[in-house]
Amino acid sequence: MKKALTLILALVMIMSFAACAANEPEKEAQPQETVTEAPKTEVPAAENEEEPQSESAAKPEPSVEKHSEVLVVVFSATGTTKGVAEKIAAIEGADIYEIKAAEEYTDADLNWSDRNSRSTKEQNDSGVRPEIGSEAISLDGYTKIYVGYPIWWGEEPRIMDTFVENFDFEGKTVIPFCTSSSSGIGRSGKNLAENAGSGSWLEGKRFSGGVSEDELRAWIETLK
Repeated sequence: MKKALTLILALVMIMSFAACAANEPEKEAQPQETVTEAPKTEVPAAENEEEPQSESAAKPEPSVEKHSEVLVVVFSATGTTKGVAEKIAAIEGADIYEIKAAEEYTDADLNWSDRNSRSTKEQNDSGVRPEIGSEAISLDGYTKIYVGYPIWWGEEPRIMDTFVENFDFEGKTVIPFCTSSSSGIGRSGKNLAENAGSGSWLEGKRFSGGVSEDELRAWIETLK
């Protein structure tokens, strides 16, 4: 009898638990957290700080250097002859080229009363050729060339011989002119022509440092 009662109680308890389990709501399954990668943002390459050059800026057109067909060449240790040369260039609309000595002449070098001065020694030796220090020049395209210089000891400075011996004056008209306080042009023009060995050399003329443009213009007219 006790066994039967115990069995009945056990069955009642089982049935009671089953009913409770049936009435309990189902728990939602927790969704798994899905990690999605953020879209990749393309980072632009660093820009060049300099703006790109336009085609015209990157490839500049070559500039053609234009000049007159007339050139005035001048050597002027004290500036006197240069002043006359600038007036001639202005009248002719010419280019001007100044000959400068590699070793510039000082006042002591130009002391004519000192037998040991540089210029005195140079003028006493016709073979001396002082070095030119100014930039090189091309005579291409020039048809008429004035050559100006001071008179030293009755002749052209030796540096003028250096100049003419280094150029070809073929097909060019060359006109010497000089400045001095009293001496004439002497043989200086002929010396330069002989040393040049080429070109059509006209007879030169001597001027004072204070010559006017009107005087120079009148002389230039006679050359035509």
